[in-house]
Amino acid sequence: MAIKLSAVIITFNEAEHIDKCLSSLEFVADEILVIDSFSTDLTKEICEQYNVRFVEQKFLGYKEQKNFAMSKARFNYILSLDGDEALSKQLKNSILEIKNNWTLDGYYCNRLNNYCGQWIKYSDWYPDRKLRLFKKNAGEWKGINPHDSFKLYHGRKSGRLKGDLLHWIYRDYKEHREKVERFSSIAAQSYYDLGIKSSFMKIIWRPSWAFLKAYLFRRGFLDGKNGWLISKETFNVTYLKYIKLRKIWKTEK
Repeated sequence: MAIKLSAVIITFNEAEHIDKCLSSLEFVADEILVIDSFSTDLTKEICEQYNVRFVEQKFLGYKEQKNFAMSKARFNYILSLDGDEALSKQLKNSILEIKNNWTLDGYYCNRLNNYCGQWIKYSDWYPDRKLRLFKKNAGEWKGINPHDSFKLYHGRKSGRLKGDLLHWIYRDYKEHREKVERFSSIAAQSYYDLGIKSSFMKIIWRPSWAFLKAYLFRRGFLDGKNGWLISKETFNVTYLKYIKLRKIWKTEK
């Protein structure tokens, strides 16, 4: 007998992509729950065209918002998506198969990112493994904001799904630069709250390693110009995070 599946999505101003997300869930989800942080675009109106349960909730933080969303799901089996993600046809079929033969606590899939119109196959962005299909009480969202991830509790077992989770990450280079600035600030504050400190070595070494890993060891150069830009911004976001963290410690001190 097939299990009942709740698709849970957190959104804020996702009018550009939410239609693709919701339409990909057809015949897969037995419930679609959207937790929206009071979008000011047409996200709500687009969601109302589908059979969704739309809940407005002030943004609590990335992992906090997703744990809140999970707690509101009606069914004990969860498929978690962001508003700018959608299931590929192969991933959709793979989930339908699992629904009829669920044996583990959670299932990983590969995420394929679309960057400025190009699907990125390298640059430390693929396979970008994500655990998005899981039992409700088998784990929780953890990590350091804004980099949340679902973690299974100790002893729980996981498997792999076939197919890609499609992700439209940045529409242009300007949006990427803006996100680097914002995400580095969020990460610096999160590190400070955890008592993590910056240092001259971290400011120099960690951004350099992040760039080398993305561009050389993960073959970002095979993605051409965009592979270079992704690797460069990977350097920048890491550099800014530790610079801002150092500044916070000095200010608070």
